[in-house]
Amino acid sequence: MQYIELLYIVSTVLLIIGLRKLSSPSTARDGNVIAAVGMGSAILVAIFSPMANDQGNLIHIFVAIAMGSVIGMVYSKKVEMTGIPELVSVFNGFGGACAVCISILEAYKFDASSSIGLMGTTYMALFIGGVAFTGSLIAYGKLAGKVKDWRNGISSYFNLIWLALCLGLIVFQVANPTAYEFLPLIILSVSLIYGLTFVWPIGGADMPVVISLLNALTGIAAALAGLVYGNMVMLLGGVLVGSSGAILTVLMCQAMNRSLINVVVGGFGASASAVATDQGDIKETTANDTAIMMRYAQNVMVIPGYGMAVAQAQKACKELDKSLTSRGVNVNYAIHPVAGRMPGHMNVLLAEADVPYNKLIDLDDANGMLGDTDVCLVVGANDVVNPSALDDPGSPIYGMPVLEILNAKNVVVLKRGMSKGYSGIENPLFFHNKTKMLFGDAKDTIETLNNEVKVMD
Repeated sequence: MQYIELLYIVSTVLLIIGLRKLSSPSTARDGNVIAAVGMGSAILVAIFSPMANDQGNLIHIFVAIAMGSVIGMVYSKKVEMTGIPELVSVFNGFGGACAVCISILEAYKFDASSSIGLMGTTYMALFIGGVAFTGSLIAYGKLAGKVKDWRNGISSYFNLIWLALCLGLIVFQVANPTAYEFLPLIILSVSLIYGLTFVWPIGGADMPVVISLLNALTGIAAALAGLVYGNMVMLLGGVLVGSSGAILTVLMCQAMNRSLINVVVGGFGASASAVATDQGDIKETTANDTAIMMRYAQNVMVIPGYGMAVAQAQKACKELDKSLTSRGVNVNYAIHPVAGRMPGHMNVLLAEADVPYNKLIDLDDANGMLGDTDVCLVVGANDVVNPSALDDPGSPIYGMPVLEILNAKNVVVLKRGMSKGYSGIENPLFFHNKTKMLFGDAKDTIETLNNEVKVMD
């Protein structure tokens, strides 16, 4: 039917355009809407294309769509900005689970006459979807603080054994499709376990890499499922998600100085357990002193981190920005690629507060501007501004590109207390002679700074 083919083309084009627009903060919102329309068109294709000769399943399909839509809308509306990474992980896990359900149903249709290529594709979709599903659940637990890291000296080898076992079982099953009826369930079980053991050892600071990797795996599983069903939209959509997720994973690895092979074996980024040492004394400051510095500065750089999301301080920060800008101060925001708990977390956070996109400066450009910055205001960031990455070969994050904020003339850090960052290591920045600590809730503190700035005229 021609209209079905047309919808295939429309869906694919919309998904490509939406994905392209998601690459820039200024067009990301439009890109999300366009991609959603493309996905809606793809759902119509999936509903009507295979139903030409059998309309009996439509009621089941529409009931499932209604249930999923209601759950998605309720969950999305209830989630706070700090919970967006967890939401992404859960939704990504559901995508993997979908590939698992499709694959396990198809696996029990195979017999001795089945194509080796089709069987191999189906079992790989089962394996990758299973890993994405349970891996995403563990990632959700870590981001929500419900799952602690588990790691010892043999965890990487343990993961490799599970991986080899699963791939070996797939090869055996494809070669002997009717030998053991229970083997597809064994493959599924091993895949689900590997997803758990793969993500469990990974430290919390590396979750942005894990999220992008799991997103790539879900895309690959969807593409393989598309091959199984001969569904062009599912195939192309999966390819787009898988390839973009893989590219993002590589970029995240570069941003954290991690190798991709270490990501694959699940042996990177365990939370540090370094022995605490005496870093010296800290210097505290007041809101009034900080406001004076910022009011009479020429250039101010704000460094947002996960603490800003926790305190919901982005709108207060935008108001402070507005007050300073109206008084001739140039205010920008330095965005580290892995600040927060997922890729682009700070961009989403500041977009919610309508911070102009041209004020969001990426890592390399921000480091080039810090030498001319009068005041660097750190709001809830920790690991991405840790100078140990630059000068301490013994640090777990040594070599990781960070924002070199000590090049600024003054550094003020907003924190609730002296807790360590998500990686679990101490930050010498807080004890540096150039750094002043301003303790308190970030939102309340920034509102106080704004009020102090306003009364100086």
